[in-house]
Amino acid sequence: MALQCGIVGLPNVGKSTLFNCLSNAKAQSANFPFCTIEPNVGVITVPDERLNQLAELVKPERVQPTTVEIVDIAGLVRGASKGEGLGNKFLGNIRETDAIIHVLRCFENDNITHVDTTIDPVRDKETIDIELQLKDLETVEARLLKAEKQAKSGNDQEAKRLVNVLKIYQQALLQGKSARTVEIDDLDLKLAKDLQLLTNKPILYVCNVDEAAVLTGNAYVDAVKDAVKDENAEILVIAAATEADIAELETYEERQMFLDDLGLTESGVNKLIKSAYRLLQLETYFTAGVKEVRAWTYHRGFKAPQAAGVIHSDFEKGFIRAEVIKFDDFIKYGSEQACKEAGKMSVEGKDYVVHDGDIMHFRFNV
Repeated sequence: MALQCGIVGLPNVGKSTLFNCLSNAKAQSANFPFCTIEPNVGVITVPDERLNQLAELVKPERVQPTTVEIVDIAGLVRGASKGEGLGNKFLGNIRETDAIIHVLRCFENDNITHVDTTIDPVRDKETIDIELQLKDLETVEARLLKAEKQAKSGNDQEAKRLVNVLKIYQQALLQGKSARTVEIDDLDLKLAKDLQLLTNKPILYVCNVDEAAVLTGNAYVDAVKDAVKDENAEILVIAAATEADIAELETYEERQMFLDDLGLTESGVNKLIKSAYRLLQLETYFTAGVKEVRAWTYHRGFKAPQAAGVIHSDFEKGFIRAEVIKFDDFIKYGSEQACKEAGKMSVEGKDYVVHDGDIMHFRFNV
């Protein structure tokens, strides 16, 4: 399930440093703009304590976590929507992703230059917002011309509906609002999906602070929170430079001691990966046997046959039923057999909506 989150931001805000912490793929990190020209893709393991708990009980031959893809996209600059700073290429990279992680610089450091000389994360956010909105406006207006011709040429009700939807987006974008702030019904959303609007993608704001502000935040973080309060977007506070130091430590024990010294219970990178997973509306079910305990990624809302198809298309085509154990029950009773004997295994059909944490076994016939 190759869904991607793209990391965006102005040059020198800490994107590549953060990406390097997330992935073994080492993006070049340097004190000048455009040090990342081609988008770097990292396949990131999703941390999930439940997988470890299952492995301790089952003691399988191997354990396989699930993953999510993160793309480090080169820094955008003012004028990107008109091609400035390789803007068209970068905006194209963003269009190919499914969600956006927007990194904002919320720290002072005279040794790291800022493209606008001063530190102002709200201004930086608006700079990128404007470029994405301008590109979306160009997309919407081009599609609107085509849809209006189709609507006038005959009794094409879908084209007429699309014209109305496009005009709603057009007005919002002209007012400096992102497409994700527009409230329309599910049918209209479906019509607009093919537009792939940049500002319609779900977004996570990452405030990159120095180590002193990682627990409490700072005035810059407060300003960002106020600026995005109407966007229904999650905000994470991370010290990318500190995360880089943690990533250099070789053992889990060393990393945990480092976190304890900082007063943190979990690394910012782990929090970011989990947030990216949620941002993509992904959830996890498990298969558990002596050969393998494995986490599988599925879209929230998938029914049992679709979830089975994540393993293999034959599982979905020939789906008969799913045997399901809730995670808490498996941990309580300690094994599949004990859950069966306690009546904690349910047999579900094609209409069963999979829940995060379900332990599943599929019966199929092709």
